[in-house]
Amino acid sequence: MNPLPSRAARHIVQNEPLLFEVSAPGKRGSQLAPLDVPIAAPPAVRGAIAGFPELSELEVIRHYTRLSTWNYGVDTGLYPLGSCTMKYNARVNELVSRLEGLGDAHPLQPEHLSRGALAIMQQLSRDLLEITGMAAITLQPAAGAQGELTGILMIRAALSARGDARRTVLIPDSAHGTNPATAAIAGYQVQNLKSNPDGTVDMSDLNRLMNGEVAALMLTNPNTLGIFEEDIHRIADLVHERGGLLYMDGANMNALVGRSRPGDFGVDVMHLNLHKTFSTPHGGGGPGSGPVAVKRELEPFLPIPVLVTRHDGGDDGRPDLDYARPHSIGRVRAFHGNFGMFTRALAYIMANGCDGLKQTTEDAVLNANYLRQKLEGDYAIAYATPSMHEVVLSDALQAPHGVHTGDIAKRLIDYGFHPYTVSFPLVVRGAMMIEPTESASRADLDDFIAAMRAIAEEARTQPELVTSAPHTTKISRLDEAAAARRPILRWRPA
Repeated sequence: MNPLPSRAARHIVQNEPLLFEVSAPGKRGSQLAPLDVPIAAPPAVRGAIAGFPELSELEVIRHYTRLSTWNYGVDTGLYPLGSCTMKYNARVNELVSRLEGLGDAHPLQPEHLSRGALAIMQQLSRDLLEITGMAAITLQPAAGAQGELTGILMIRAALSARGDARRTVLIPDSAHGTNPATAAIAGYQVQNLKSNPDGTVDMSDLNRLMNGEVAALMLTNPNTLGIFEEDIHRIADLVHERGGLLYMDGANMNALVGRSRPGDFGVDVMHLNLHKTFSTPHGGGGPGSGPVAVKRELEPFLPIPVLVTRHDGGDDGRPDLDYARPHSIGRVRAFHGNFGMFTRALAYIMANGCDGLKQTTEDAVLNANYLRQKLEGDYAIAYATPSMHEVVLSDALQAPHGVHTGDIAKRLIDYGFHPYTVSFPLVVRGAMMIEPTESASRADLDDFIAAMRAIAEEARTQPELVTSAPHTTKISRLDEAAAARRPILRWRPA
């Protein structure tokens, strides 16, 4: 086996035992002073847990501290998952979200005691509308997928109000998997729209399919291939001419902020993923947030309550919540959304300012194209079309040696990196989707490039080394099919 580069090394605590395995009867994690009051009969509680581990405080602290060093995330290294946009979560965001009066604000506080929180939501809404070029917004959805559903339900309500209910939603073959699921949940039939050889919407196919039954086109721009839809104005015009509406999946706004506004190129409704573009924590570590911005026609259908400005003689007015919305699609989320994400996103926007947000966009695009240029030749480039904030490679050069995208991803773990997105988008066979974001330094990128080039050489000369990876982890390669079908979720003593 070739020696690994300096970044990858076996972990000093790779063989950390389970707590059950270091337990011994009589060990205690606390010492309490003798009682100075009479012993009272305790209430009925659960009895002792059979086999529960007994350890000292030091053993517990060391165990969990060592386990924490196994974690890999944006705080420890490059996270190149394509489409997920795993950028650094700025610590100033966390500080702001924990300020007294914000971190402990209760969602049931009356509105007259929540003016500061409402003002934060109001300012974030204004900033997001300026960034997207849209007319109105709801912060309520808890994630991008729920934002999609909210947007499509508003499209359905708007078309019904026109007296023009339709049955179909067009979705490109490079779309996120949530897009067809959203359309189906909203009661629409899904019609696939093919990509052209450049990886963008096939205008002839769109012209053929866009008829009086199509309610909307759900488009990601830049799309999931990391390519900007250069025909976006023609696409929007065609959809609108035939009575449909244009939905934009805003997952890839990290490539547009400060450079281009979806509202200006014809989008009617879109969602934003605050974790992808505005550095709030990702997914289950969030929770998430998926605001939905709309053009004026769809504003009456926003979920209730809608944040508005009341003018009672003051110059700026005061933020308030409007529940009197007869055409609203109703609530999509308890309370008013995930407020902690709003404070984090606003802190990020304010810390960067207009110039800083534009710079993050340009750096994200630069980083992706730097990787693309440096890896071209070692890996196949899926499309010749210029990349935006992410680049899609394929395993076409490695497949003849029996090495595929999943093998390369697992080998990357040996080199100290989290794997890229494997086998997506599905339109690319053997896809390797890489998105470094603006968070990565050139040194990070050069280390990643060196690892990818080393693996490409291994695939040519020692393919079995790659196909059997990873080699430096506590658990070797799993039988993934068996793990999915027959997961073992509980440890039992021998």
